[in-house]
Amino acid sequence: MSSSESPSKTTSEAARRERRRSNSLLLVLAVGFLIFAAAAGALYYALRPDVLRIAVGPPGSDDDKVIQAMADAFASESRTVRLLPVKTDGAVESLALLGAGKADLAVGRGDLDMPAEAQTVAVVRKNFVVLWTPSGAAGKSSKRKPSPRIKEVADLAGRRVGVIGRTPANAALLRVILSASGVEADKVVVTQFGTDLTEELARDLTIDAFMAVGPLDSKITSDAVAATARLRGEPRFLAIETSEAIALKHPRYESEEIPPSVFKPDPAWPGDKVETVSVSHLIVARKSLPETTVAAFFRQLFAVRQAIARQVPGAAHIIKPDVDKDTELPVHRGAAAVIDGNERTFLDRYGDYFWFGLLLLSGIGSAAAWLRRYLNRDEREETNDHRKRILAMVSSARTAGSSQELLVLQREADAIIAETLECYDDGAIEEEELAAFGLVLGLLSSAIAERRAALQRANFETVRGAASAPRG
Repeated sequence: MSSSESPSKTTSEAARRERRRSNSLLLVLAVGFLIFAAAAGALYYALRPDVLRIAVGPPGSDDDKVIQAMADAFASESRTVRLLPVKTDGAVESLALLGAGKADLAVGRGDLDMPAEAQTVAVVRKNFVVLWTPSGAAGKSSKRKPSPRIKEVADLAGRRVGVIGRTPANAALLRVILSASGVEADKVVVTQFGTDLTEELARDLTIDAFMAVGPLDSKITSDAVAATARLRGEPRFLAIETSEAIALKHPRYESEEIPPSVFKPDPAWPGDKVETVSVSHLIVARKSLPETTVAAFFRQLFAVRQAIARQVPGAAHIIKPDVDKDTELPVHRGAAAVIDGNERTFLDRYGDYFWFGLLLLSGIGSAAAWLRRYLNRDEREETNDHRKRILAMVSSARTAGSSQELLVLQREADAIIAETLECYDDGAIEEEELAAFGLVLGLLSSAIAERRAALQRANFETVRGAASAPRG
């Protein structure tokens, strides 16, 4: 290697290493940015609230008011779940949207036709069947011949019953009650009235008995009882003595009791407890809805229930479903897990993902190491060339004829050492490669030292020989 070529070659190699160092830095920055973007995306996905579509109707109904208040409470207090009410014409349409996958949740009566994958999340309220007949005191001036007193459900055969609410579910429920009581449903005439027509219902003297389905504190039911009492005389409440049999044959219904004085304290309406049946109004979810999502919704619902009840009194009726009771509609596993206290922890749910993430990071680390070695392959080849060059320099050092030649070899070795250390600092070579380089470098140092000592001895002997030679 000539003295003129060495600086230019060293300069070009330094420039090349600088470019490679810049490229490696850019690669590290790019990989770091990708990892940061992936982590930020995963964090956003994990922390973003789930938006659940809940079908409810009709607009302006008690159910609609409760769900809207619930959605407002979730929006102001929750970071986990949001509710998006989907307005419908009624429970039938709400359940249809759930079955079609156009809603995640729906509000509907438990005795309606449910989608195949519907499961219970919460009970919005219990609707009690209230059956009563007027005493007939207000009908004395009527030209109609008085009918025999109705004392029990079996006496409704051949009579006319006025049902509050135009939903077909109420008429279907009445037929179930009549059949269980031994009355042929075809022998009972059923007339349905809108919930805003209780006065018209009470004035219809052709109606022998009345039926309402709703919570016991329902204003519609209490107004209907009061209207019929005012126009037709004191109400006589009919007990559904077959309520337990009905509940046994039809799990969608439950056997219940109407407590005394619930509609009026003095005189007491009813005067004693009355056996009846109830049907639950439910919030149902698709079975495929994730367990964690339903569990989060369930916890939030009961966390804000009291606050909702202060705005919409009907929310006070919301209760947890009975997971121990066999019903036609099972409780969703997410709600059941919270009720039973066996909800899976964070690690239970995501432990597998953590292990997968660790494996993925390990794979990424291995790939990055391979990529770094691949990008630094030229530096490693240069290091191998340097090692071979030093081995050749060892032979040159042992045969050097002067100290000047040894000095040139030493300077060249110093330049090679500087380049090799830069490569090591850049991560282009590993410690094992640096250790191998150190072995051959030690050989060169020993060879230079031995040759320098030999040259010094030779020079000393030459000088001494010249000094001891006789002078002419």
